[in-house]
Amino acid sequence: PASAVRGPKYVVRRGKTPVLSAEEARKLLDSIESDTLIGLRDRALIGTMVYSFARVGAAVSLRVGDYFQHRERWWLRLHEKGGKRHEVPCHPSLEVHLDDWIKATGIAAEKKKPLFRCVHKGNNLTSNAMSRFDIFQMIKRRAKEAGLPYSTCCHTFRATGITRLSTSNAS
Repeated sequence: PASAVRGPKYVVRRGKTPVLSAEEARKLLDSIESDTLIGLRDRALIGTMVYSFARVGAAVSLRVGDYFQHRERWWLRLHEKGGKRHEVPCHPSLEVHLDDWIKATGIAAEKKKPLFRCVHKGNNLTSNAMSRFDIFQMIKRRAKEAGLPYSTCCHTFRATGITRLSTSNAS
């Protein structure tokens, strides 16, 4: 008989996802080497999540053709959960990271293939997309190397971007 009665709505006042400062995000990106394919890929992937506020699922599903130029700007077409698609302009730093990755791998013509792919030892690029777990492990490793908190995870970058945006609009 009580199934039609709704309980009180639970509202989270303070999230548990760690938020990085702008300096910490910059420190993480700057700590990634740019002389290997893995370093270029990791920098482009983390840059994508930092600058576009993309969820890890959207980053995993990016195809080479989802990074495109419209007039003078470069854009990302994100495939978010629930089948939603968002086209977001790229930050100039993100453009540099993505251009470096695409140029080093020579994948610019492979529009329907994954943008972020696995790299085997010896800098051998595969045609397989990275998994969410691969990205999670990479973020944990890169955060540790940069001296960031252990709690840094995939959602940290989305929370960081949204928090920074909302605090800049509030002032």
